[in-house]
Amino acid sequence: MIDFSTSAENRREITRTRTRGEHAPRRVLVKYGGNAMVDQELVEDVLAGIAAQHNAGLQLVLVHGGGPYIKKLLDALGLESEFVGGHRRTDARTIRYIGMVLSGQVNGDIVGRLNRLGAKAVGLSGRDAALATVQPRRHMDSAGEEFDLGFVGDIEQVNPRLVEDLLAGGYLPVVAPISIGPGGKDYNVNADMFAGHLAAALSADEYLVLTDVDGLRRDREDPDTLIPALSRGEAEELLGTVIAGGMIPKVQSCLIAVKRGVGMARIVNGTRPGSLAAALNGEPGGTVIKGE
Repeated sequence: MIDFSTSAENRREITRTRTRGEHAPRRVLVKYGGNAMVDQELVEDVLAGIAAQHNAGLQLVLVHGGGPYIKKLLDALGLESEFVGGHRRTDARTIRYIGMVLSGQVNGDIVGRLNRLGAKAVGLSGRDAALATVQPRRHMDSAGEEFDLGFVGDIEQVNPRLVEDLLAGGYLPVVAPISIGPGGKDYNVNADMFAGHLAAALSADEYLVLTDVDGLRRDREDPDTLIPALSRGEAEELLGTVIAGGMIPKVQSCLIAVKRGVGMARIVNGTRPGSLAAALNGEPGGTVIKGE
């Protein structure tokens, strides 16, 4: 089990735990979610690429979100979503519906599609075998007022043993970010942050974030300002300025991964056919964030 608190001892433990044999199979964690999951033809393209790479021997883990599907269900039920600092305030009723969507509908659909494509996909969530435990997230606004977000958590510990065992058995783990909080209750975790922590705990060689833009741009409206690569320090300097809005948790998750030993993180446009396959084959594209 890897503790993601910030003590020096825990940082040393993370370093020891992440060491893998030099001849170990290449391991990649892919985070898939948001609008990149809406167009069904694109979904099929992405999953076909994942299945093909898995069947070729790459160790792949897929972490997914499902925001558009959550919104659709909550709207149908007449439940309004309040967002505070980019996080959905989640009460006891809402977390049940979020769990149904993520662990049931979305996870089950992805697993079924991958298996039809010949992969050996297995669906699970952060609850299974205590894969991820969290503490309730508190949000403080610019005025210093603290907000209780309800059943929204920040990763405290990751126990990757179940995922490691599945990978060793030749399976493709598909993971929903519902995790265990105080009292054994379900908590929702931002899927980007969940993925970054899991990539680190698994000592992944690469961490790929699929989104609906080509990568980071110095001018969000100008595709010619794409930033092909950033060091960790450069990415940290751009947080809150060039890197804003929904891109912040994606970059933060990349930083979590590369700070803890993942070789490379990359943000790729998952709405472009063939983009995932190209990234997995090492072709240029998107924005690469390196640990050094």
